[in-house]
Amino acid sequence: MTFKITPKLPVLVILAALLSGCGLFGDRDNDEFAGLSTEEQFYRRALDQLNSNNFTGAIATYQALESRFPFGRFAAQAQIEIVYAYYRNGDMEAARAAADRFIRLHPDNDNIDYAYYMRGLSSFRDSSGFLNRFIPIDQTKRDPGRAQESFNDFSQLLALYPDSPYAADARARMIYLRNNLAAYEIHVANYYLERRAYVAALRRGQYVVENFQGTPAVADGVAIMVEAYLRMGLNDLADTTLGLLRENYPQHASLDDDGEFIIRTEVTDPSLLYTVTFGLLGDNRGNPPLAPTQRPNTSGSQQIIDSQTRTEEEGRSFLSIITFGLLD
Repeated sequence: MTFKITPKLPVLVILAALLSGCGLFGDRDNDEFAGLSTEEQFYRRALDQLNSNNFTGAIATYQALESRFPFGRFAAQAQIEIVYAYYRNGDMEAARAAADRFIRLHPDNDNIDYAYYMRGLSSFRDSSGFLNRFIPIDQTKRDPGRAQESFNDFSQLLALYPDSPYAADARARMIYLRNNLAAYEIHVANYYLERRAYVAALRRGQYVVENFQGTPAVADGVAIMVEAYLRMGLNDLADTTLGLLRENYPQHASLDDDGEFIIRTEVTDPSLLYTVTFGLLGDNRGNPPLAPTQRPNTSGSQQIIDSQTRTEEEGRSFLSIITFGLLD
């Protein structure tokens, strides 16, 4: 008896190999949780991994528990504990997303305050960044987006659950975040001052004074307002604000021993050579003059019009005037 080999035979062999390979990988996945058949066994395994700092393994086990027993008695507990596992594993985005999910699914759970706290803590740690472990970075000069999110999350926790055991720590972190947010505004105001954008600098200083009372940055905000007013020639406002600075912050660095305001004499003013050589040559400092101490009674444009009118009248003859310029 002879067999005829058809072109379909190699295709069947390949399909059989693929199917066996899929079964092999499926067995490997099952081996990871071999011997676990009940919901409690999955939960005990995840908890042991969490306590032994095997956070990657704990995350996988919590996910397997929820996929196999989505409505079990350990499902909600697994969902809140996986938030901590993500946080300890360094995945702040996943921790925040898991906390949001728990808040949405279990608004009446006894651990809901912990979910709010972990959501704020995830943003708090994410705002500090990975490089802070190795390189000292001034947090007040970084983008305040995450810090603002963390502040809002902690604020929501205190508003909803003021007696929570996590309230004290959240309140302390909010003070730190608020000081940083105020200092960030001062950095922006100084940036505007150095570039002679005095109105923008004034607005930032006013914002700090109005919205961040009690922070160390308020004194700097008042000093920025004084300098902005001086630069714009608004001396009455500058004197009033300076009196406020002397009264409330007499030891501020912008005041000398006699209480006089020390205005900065250098601002950023990069020359063309400095710009094209990326700071290797040239200078980026200038000494801009202060605004005039007294403003003219009329605007500059009106002064030009008046001077032109006087010049024309002085140069015209009597005949030109009485004939309205028809005869000279």
